[in-house]
Amino acid sequence: MPEKLWRVAVEAPLREPLTYSFADNLERGRWVHVPLGKRSSMGLVLGPTDEFNHKFELKSVQNFDEELPLLHEAFVKWLEWLSEYYVYPVGLVAESARPPLKKNMKPRKSKKAPVIPQMEADQPPILTEEQRRIVESISTHEGYQTHLIHGVTGSGKTEIYLRMIEKTLSSGQSALVLVPEISLTPQLIQRFARRFGDKIAALHSQLTEREKTDQWWSLVEGKKQILIGARSALFCPQKNLGLIIVDEEHEPSYKQDEKLKYHARDAAVMLGHFHNCPVLLGSATPSLESWHNSQIGKYKLHQLKSRVHTTQLPSVEIIDLKAAKEKAQLQGSLLPSWLSTDLYGKLQSTLDEGYQAALFLNRRGMAHIVICNSCGYSAECPNCDIHLTLHGKSHLVCHYCGYHENLKQQCPHCHEGELAPIGLGTERLETDLNRLFPDKRILRADRDEIQSREDLENFISTMEEGHVDILVGTQMIAKGLDFPRLKLVGLVLADIGFNMPDFRCTERNFQLMVQMSGRPGRSLELKDSKSEVIIQTYNPEHESLVFAVRHDYEGFAAQELVHRKALSYPPYGGLTSLRIQSSEHGKAYQLAQQIGHRARALQNQFEPYKGLEILGPAEAPMAKLKNQYRYYILFKCSHKAVLNRFVRQLLGDESWIPPKCRIIVDIDPLQLL
Repeated sequence: MPEKLWRVAVEAPLREPLTYSFADNLERGRWVHVPLGKRSSMGLVLGPTDEFNHKFELKSVQNFDEELPLLHEAFVKWLEWLSEYYVYPVGLVAESARPPLKKNMKPRKSKKAPVIPQMEADQPPILTEEQRRIVESISTHEGYQTHLIHGVTGSGKTEIYLRMIEKTLSSGQSALVLVPEISLTPQLIQRFARRFGDKIAALHSQLTEREKTDQWWSLVEGKKQILIGARSALFCPQKNLGLIIVDEEHEPSYKQDEKLKYHARDAAVMLGHFHNCPVLLGSATPSLESWHNSQIGKYKLHQLKSRVHTTQLPSVEIIDLKAAKEKAQLQGSLLPSWLSTDLYGKLQSTLDEGYQAALFLNRRGMAHIVICNSCGYSAECPNCDIHLTLHGKSHLVCHYCGYHENLKQQCPHCHEGELAPIGLGTERLETDLNRLFPDKRILRADRDEIQSREDLENFISTMEEGHVDILVGTQMIAKGLDFPRLKLVGLVLADIGFNMPDFRCTERNFQLMVQMSGRPGRSLELKDSKSEVIIQTYNPEHESLVFAVRHDYEGFAAQELVHRKALSYPPYGGLTSLRIQSSEHGKAYQLAQQIGHRARALQNQFEPYKGLEILGPAEAPMAKLKNQYRYYILFKCSHKAVLNRFVRQLLGDESWIPPKCRIIVDIDPLQLL
């Protein structure tokens, strides 16, 4: 029998699948072992082909994998879409759809605690009128439809998720629930476990490889019907997928920053499309892309305008730090410079009443930088184009590459002055609060303190059980966490992030303000007590603050979309970035210039590309990171398909790229640092 030709997506950085021969029929979606150079590689069969480049030796499929399941057609189509849309090798995309270990491989270390806790079953609450109406509305839509659930913080979006999952399971299908990051997972898993018991599995970065593998198989074999996880959970080929939920859909952490630079929310929408099942996107502050899609009818909009338990949204007060400092000087205040007398008074009264307070600052460490008081020298990372952050009064750390060194009191540059800390970090807040409130229990939650699953679970349970009086944290505490005794939230310095070189800067600041403002006063216990949010800033008239104080998402979205439309930024146009980098500055610069010339020549040659806007190349805001010199070139276009085709044509097979240089493609980039 003559051998047939098959397209196989091999796990290698190749833009296109390779062709292999095999006598028998191979099913599309079957995992196989194939020769690749001098080694053997895993590959995914994409189907038969008649095309073969006779310049190369035709090799045969060695054998198909006996353990891994056949991927169903909808899932394979989705993997191909990811590769095509994000301009990334299809074999490396497919690699993410396998578990990390063999099915029965024994772990090297003993297992951790169970991934899913056993919880006492709860009684489903009576739905509010708004919740009931939304559940009924979503249920009337059959097949694929993306639903945007826009609800104020504490309005009961999670209960809607639970009811829709109940309906999905009753029809014999499974459900996927995405959360933006691990910090939200423990509370959500507990709530789901009370409702669904042993039907739940979880996948996220804090699990061991053995735990991930066991959870993966429990879903693929249909032993579990609900998957809760971070963005990578999308790649688990669940059995009979019938519902996809993306909680806090606006969160930037849904965007993968390395390798396959996909956005989990957008990928989830397409996964639902290929599986012909509903997709629910939930947020109190939807991304402007999702909001725009709901306004033009692409997504179905559902709104929750009231909190459950009829609890009121907290009052929001802006403190002008310029005026606060003048007031403190007149009064001879001994408070730290970051703490206004107003916020200090609110802290005292909240603690006296026996409630909890949280202070938010999106910066770790004791101080942002250290500067010589004589010559102005500041300590910088030798690998990155950024200042080192002071930790523990004696340790300088780079938060990007991990470089660290001890703080030298004498300036290494002029040998005369001393290095003094400038700026503010969460560690400094904790130190000052311990001095001001020596009898209170203070807990710091940032990536220095919380580095494992156990750390995170302990932090959440300590807060829930009331063993903390003041919580100090970074944006880790701003995302969907629910603490019943939290009455006061203070944003210590809202200005951090106001002036980032990013067109989404104002949107992110607004979302952060509203999300933090939604943390206090959520429980029935605080129904008759006034919860408060204090925002300290040097820019009280900033656009994001003005709307956040009024909890006015729709007003903010309307105004911000006007700005976006005028500049053809998303959602009114597509955006793609190329990051050119090399360990040698000259090579990075030359390649960036070469790409700029190629891009403009290509644009002039083909009529469909005339509407493209080419920006750059220009040095990245962080020009050197992890010993890599970096340049950016941006492409804007009103038609995403044209933009995607342009980028593919520009790069070609990439054989022209010099050694020691890389070009990283980012479709729909969220940051350009």
